[in-house]
Amino acid sequence: LMSSSKNIVLEAKNISKYFGTITALENVNLTVREGECLGVVGDNGAGKSTFMKVLSGLYKPSSGSLFFDGNKEILNSPKDSQNLGLEMVYQDLALAGNLPIGENIFLGREPTKKFGFLKLLDYKKIKELSEAHLDKLKIHVKSADQKVEELSGGQRQAIAIARATAFNSKIVIMDELTAALAIKEVGKVLDLINSLKKIGVSVIIISHRMDDIFAVCDRVMALFQGTNFAESELSKTTRDEVIGWIMGKK
Repeated sequence: LMSSSKNIVLEAKNISKYFGTITALENVNLTVREGECLGVVGDNGAGKSTFMKVLSGLYKPSSGSLFFDGNKEILNSPKDSQNLGLEMVYQDLALAGNLPIGENIFLGREPTKKFGFLKLLDYKKIKELSEAHLDKLKIHVKSADQKVEELSGGQRQAIAIARATAFNSKIVIMDELTAALAIKEVGKVLDLINSLKKIGVSVIIISHRMDDIFAVCDRVMALFQGTNFAESELSKTTRDEVIGWIMGKK
């Protein structure tokens, strides 16, 4: 199936972002389709992080528009983008090591039981829902009751991704996720991205690692000095060409 027949889940049109007299982004465009993995590359200072912060509602664009499922949306905070189905997974993960896996997955959005006037966390339900979700993503852990601090780096990344996708998210942005991982753990994260694509989740990966981009992306786009520089389906480009784009060569 050609991906172009799938619905566009996220579109950014002519996004510009100014910080005082500094132009961080100038008329940047991006499109992501359902179940597609888009790689975003560019040098430090190319505007990747700023752009992702605009997509996730952390920054308001100075001009331009965002469309989720074809509807124009104005994001006032990351909560707004989460409600529309977009989640960011950062390199530093922000997992609570002393808590079990299940509670990490539901951090801040735990299912509760009413007990008179009290609301108590429903630990049994947290464990069941977490294990079902981990199973769906083919993430193998002993039990959702296991503490996160006992896990390997790759397993922690997997839990962070599981958390980002537990709430019917449609789009997951991953920022330099594999930078700190051992090779076999990178493989696990890439497998996970493929599992997400199979269940129709769209993934945007920001990465300096060509291996990662060429392992899982369907399309790659390069930013250079805050603007779109080049874009291609992965099958129609090469590593060398993409590395050239990062340096501003066509």
